[in-house]
Amino acid sequence: MRLRRYWFEFEPSPIPTPINLGCGVTAYNYDDAIALMNEIVFKQDPVPKILRALEDVDVSTLDENHVIPNMRSVLVRGVWFPAR
Repeated sequence: MRLRRYWFEFEPSPIPTPINLGCGVTAYNYDDAIALMNEIVFKQDPVPKILRALEDVDVSTLDENHVIPNMRSVLVRGVWFPAR
């Protein structure tokens, strides 16, 4: 099964957090990406309202000052931003 790169943008939180920039996930499909975010990023917290979900995102278009230098590999299944 082919992996896909997803970039999620959320309703901003008033608390400063990397999630205000977005969340990058490599997964088999949209539902798999949501499950990975729930398991790895949000754990017990609810997922904020998703404003936009980009499938097969070109990572070179993401924030070059904060996202790109702080992300993990997009080639393996998992969350690559925020890196934890």
